[in-house]
Amino acid sequence: MAQHESVSRAAQSLALSQSATSTSLTELERQSDCQLFDRAGKRLALNALGRQLLPEAVALIDQAREIERLLGGKSGYGSLHVGATLTVGNYLATLLIGSFMQHHPECRVKLQVHNTAHVVQQIAHYELDLGLIEGDCQHPDIEVQPWVEDELVVFCAPQHPLAQRGSASLEELTHEAWILREQGSGTRLTFDQAMRHHPRNLNIRLELEHTEAIKRAVESGLGIGCISRLALRDAFRRGSLMPVETPELDLRRQFYFIWHKQKYQTAAMREFLEQCRALTAGVSRSDQIVLPPII
Repeated sequence: MAQHESVSRAAQSLALSQSATSTSLTELERQSDCQLFDRAGKRLALNALGRQLLPEAVALIDQAREIERLLGGKSGYGSLHVGATLTVGNYLATLLIGSFMQHHPECRVKLQVHNTAHVVQQIAHYELDLGLIEGDCQHPDIEVQPWVEDELVVFCAPQHPLAQRGSASLEELTHEAWILREQGSGTRLTFDQAMRHHPRNLNIRLELEHTEAIKRAVESGLGIGCISRLALRDAFRRGSLMPVETPELDLRRQFYFIWHKQKYQTAAMREFLEQCRALTAGVSRSDQIVLPPII
């Protein structure tokens, strides 16, 4: 009910009747002699005590499920719900999850791909087990651990004048039309932070939510872009897009693992984290990762 904020929606998710669910909540509050939710019509909202209790309750439920699976003779890899930001999700997470599922076919795995702000919010509300993000996270309830370094790069179409030179000054960049990621994405945050140290008025022609859309728009000659080298390495190899080096801009950033500090780490979570770290062992930057094929 804490997640759904509604008795009827919680009942549906539990496959119970609304009256049975409501009675269970009432009985819990009666036995504990305390109120956990504030009522506003049909809407439920955790009060201060409820918010304090929620992390402990979620951890207990996760542990109970794992114990139940182990007692049933199963491996303990029951389910895994991962959230990833677009660059990580499109170019790393799908392959990692595919490999994980090959080794643990009994595990029910879900992947959601959103921008950094959305993934952080989902982790904070216990809607995800793990997050793989490319932006900053300062949420007090979330554990953040560095994974691998990444770097953005300015790029253009092969016929663009900057393609011949291969580099550009900040002054030259101010005269270009830009196609960038949307506000709230880790990519846009890194770009804005790099430009903040060199205040310039940029001509932002388009803001798009998907890296592939940005690549297509730049290929069409609509402007120049700035996204991760990881997302561009195949296009650079083909020559369909060209890098534009910008020595005056620091476009380095970090990929991170995140999870709720009170979240019980299941066997599936631990195994998946180990697999992610193994993939990037000895790698100094994300575009140097060797991606093994899924057989």
